Amino acid sequence: MEPIFNNTENAFALKTDSQLERAYFLFKLISNQPLVRIGTAVTNFAIKAHLPVENLIRATVFDHFCGGTTEEECLPVVDNMFEKGVCSVLDYSVEGKEEEAQFDATLQKINKILQFVKEKEAIPFAVFKPTGFGRISLYEKVGNNTPLTNEEKAEWERVINRFDTICKRAHEMDVALLIDAEESWMQDAADAIVADMMRTYNKEKAIVYNTLQMYRWDRMEYLKQLHIDAKAQGFHIGMKLVRGAYMEKENNRAKEKGYTSPICVSKKATDENFDTAVEYMLDNLDCMAVFAGTHNEESSYKLAEIMKEKGVANDDKRVWFGQLYGMSDHISFNLANEGYNVAKYLPFGPVRDVMPYLIRRAEENTSVAGQTSRELSLLKQEKKRRKL
Repeated sequence: MEPIFNNTENAFALKTDSQLERAYFLFKLISNQPLVRIGTAVTNFAIKAHLPVENLIRATVFDHFCGGTTEEECLPVVDNMFEKGVCSVLDYSVEGKEEEAQFDATLQKINKILQFVKEKEAIPFAVFKPTGFGRISLYEKVGNNTPLTNEEKAEWERVINRFDTICKRAHEMDVALLIDAEESWMQDAADAIVADMMRTYNKEKAIVYNTLQMYRWDRMEYLKQLHIDAKAQGFHIGMKLVRGAYMEKENNRAKEKGYTSPICVSKKATDENFDTAVEYMLDNLDCMAVFAGTHNEESSYKLAEIMKEKGVANDDKRVWFGQLYGMSDHISFNLANEGYNVAKYLPFGPVRDVMPYLIRRAEENTSVAGQTSRELSLLKQEKKRRKL
């Protein structure tokens, strides 16, 4: 594939000069690791202490990485991006709740988003997080086969019912549904539910998509076993492939508790794992559909090359590229310009509730070598182009 990711005119066509300046300012801040740590601590303190910082957060980091506080507020962003061929995935980025009423409220919210997806071509997927439907400690107990109390058994049934309600509705509406991955210690239980949903609702094609974090060294083995099951039981696999966003947390916990870290030994091993999974899925498109969530230029080029080699059309609906809103516009908009299926994850929700997501974004950008410097250099290039 011809190099296309240096085209900043395409990449930042939707950004005004002031938005370009804000992006440059934010990535400059994020490139400073000590500053990110201090900023995270201060922000967490300010929110817990109910200090009036929401307007400041809203005007800077929130508006750069999020679409708004409600679905309706996101629609202008959705429509603008779609004019350039980039779709959106409305991501209700509220997580870490503990109460049944909160889980039921999330269920209603995802139900509402399904209706948005059904009605808007610009929003091809719905998405939710497993911890939006149940407590992380409960997932962990189930995944570890720890005996549950009668109360916990009833609670777990409600978690499964929430999954089934949404997956059944997605199937009835013919809407694709992404289910995000979270921490490894809760993921086994979530994987088991999602696999059951695939068996039930992916008979004709991929409706339900799980997520594989390829910074985990065991995920290729998991994918291959799921493929064996899919062929034997007659269902399609939908899978979002990502590298992962909890690396520091995962390694620290493994060290504290004295078990082998689930994370690959190096970034190179993670990259190879990701690319291997992509190729494996492209080899099996007869029963698989892939959403490649990556900010890595090399992986994006490789996927495009594999598609070309295998005669897969750029706009084949079984293959999607995905990036997060506010990041890697040079990948998203330039791929869309070439006719590929591209979707941006567009987080939304109340400012305070979305803060854990925003903090992860800042930490992730700080820890990934080269990511922030690449963003800065492209923003600088576009600023210079506009001046000329």
